[in-house]
Amino acid sequence: MDESVVRADGPWTHRFVSANGTRFHTVEYGSGPLVLFLHGFPECWLAWEKQLITVGDSGFRAVAVDLRGYGASDKPPRGYDGYTMAGDVAGLIRALGERRAVVVGAGYGGMIAWATACFHPKLVRRLVVTGAAHPLRLRASLLADPRGQLAASLSLAKFQIPRFEHAMTRDNAAMVGEYLRRWGGAAWLDSSDFDDYEAKCRQAFQIPQTAFCAMEAYRWSVRSVLRLQGYRFVKQLQQPIVSPTLQLHGSLDPAVLPRTAQGSGRYVLADYEWRILDGVGHFPHREAADVVSGEILRWAKVGGS
Repeated sequence: MDESVVRADGPWTHRFVSANGTRFHTVEYGSGPLVLFLHGFPECWLAWEKQLITVGDSGFRAVAVDLRGYGASDKPPRGYDGYTMAGDVAGLIRALGERRAVVVGAGYGGMIAWATACFHPKLVRRLVVTGAAHPLRLRASLLADPRGQLAASLSLAKFQIPRFEHAMTRDNAAMVGEYLRRWGGAAWLDSSDFDDYEAKCRQAFQIPQTAFCAMEAYRWSVRSVLRLQGYRFVKQLQQPIVSPTLQLHGSLDPAVLPRTAQGSGRYVLADYEWRILDGVGHFPHREAADVVSGEILRWAKVGGS
């Protein structure tokens, strides 16, 4: 596969933006205050194609990005630590010509969104997170809930195996489809949207170096535990979030358990709302696209630009 598989036609505009020393593929629709969308694993910007149109048609500049190492963005061998990826988001907001943005993150992109709001608070006007606990809440749950969150996360332990990326791309990235099925809600798995989306994700993951880069982000999260950089990362994350935060979470999420995610509110000093989405798994932006779009708009419109 080459990068053309993620350059889907639509009402949006594909661009390349340089930020934080890296070239990012962005997809933009609409005009107005910036809403920046960050996808999770194993996805790409296409995770947000439905929200792009709804949000862009509602008076906002909706921009979805392929994260570092994904899709048509650059795939450097390094830079998959939490500091750098949060810096990517901050750099993108500035490179897009904006002073601040509503940042929306799902899954691993949600983890990056939490870190960005913590490390670069002046750039994040409002925060929306789906399918992701605050990094410190997730860390605590791995230790305090061994039969729950730790057991749910064991499938990611394989990512620490050297060259496991080759297993991810085997048989046309069949394992990508396995993760989508394992983490998605039952109703979505039986829909035509799932079949189409699975095919797109599997294609995007076969772009050279994508699988390696995706693994590196998870490998850093484990390797950093015993390193000074990881210690500093955790200390800095203890700063409270001062951006008003909306957290949406699927009631059936088997990857980040609802009881894990719900504890994230303790790290938010600003206005905070929690909403559980019944019958939804780890991918609310696809499984309940209209609901998520409506909630993003509601949250983004509060407080103006």
